[in-house]
Amino acid sequence: MATENPQMEPQRIFTFDSQGIAKPRKKERIWINLLLFLLTIFTTTLAGAFMVESKNYNMQWFLGGLKFSVPLLFILGIHEMGHYTASKIHRIRATLPYFIPAPTLIGTFGAFIKIKEPIVDRRALMDIGAAGPLAGFVAAIPILIYGVINSTLVQIDKTAQAMRLGDSLILQLATKAFWHNIPDGYELFLSPIAFAAWLGFFVTSLNLIPIGQLDGGHIAYAMLGAKAYKISRLMFLLMIPLGFFWLGWIFWALLLLFLLGLKHPPLIDPNAPMGKSRKIVGYICLAVFILTFTPVPFSM
Repeated sequence: MATENPQMEPQRIFTFDSQGIAKPRKKERIWINLLLFLLTIFTTTLAGAFMVESKNYNMQWFLGGLKFSVPLLFILGIHEMGHYTASKIHRIRATLPYFIPAPTLIGTFGAFIKIKEPIVDRRALMDIGAAGPLAGFVAAIPILIYGVINSTLVQIDKTAQAMRLGDSLILQLATKAFWHNIPDGYELFLSPIAFAAWLGFFVTSLNLIPIGQLDGGHIAYAMLGAKAYKISRLMFLLMIPLGFFWLGWIFWALLLLFLLGLKHPPLIDPNAPMGKSRKIVGYICLAVFILTFTPVPFSM
């Protein structure tokens, strides 16, 4: 995810204090990025370790969680570096990725970069918004293929209660390609690597929702300008009934409403042409959203 602060001053090597006195611009605190990344490695590896049943909670058990944490953080990292690289190409100051460790089922709340200058035109906005999800999507494909091949078929126990992952189109295609027709009474139990890819696609679809300052919001604003606000409001309203199937949609909608807002900040030069090639990129992102979107991500 790339978030923008439109009130930042244009890039310069100094800033002004409240008395109007020039002072050097503060250096980025890269140690914060590194510390958060190391903590996220620990929490995601621990989460991956708990996915494997074991009676011996030792170092070998813990390191087994790397099968989950490494591919997951690789996908998230590639996603954010896509945003970061596009920002650098357009000479827009942005932070390195911030990973968010969390005591959750997967050990993280994802990652983000912060764009510290206004985005000039629709070309830059499209490039920055699309680079992340497209890079993460491409990175997740070989991980999904390897993970699905190394997954296992399990017989469904109708008396047991367990969490079931929803099937996106990309997962259905991979399952069909490598497992063909799964017999009745059986389901594919995803390996930790395949689950990491599943999460990578899920995060991609969440970010591609065309609302506010999500990646999808950047892309929609680049293509439609101020008209994108109508799409943003419509998507927000559609997420409410989806909440009857998975409560997380209502939580995500409210989070977007109060944290990021539904409107996209204006560009410095909104009238600069974007070009046909970037419109094609926008349609490709729409296709990626359709392939990765899961209406009911989790169910029992």
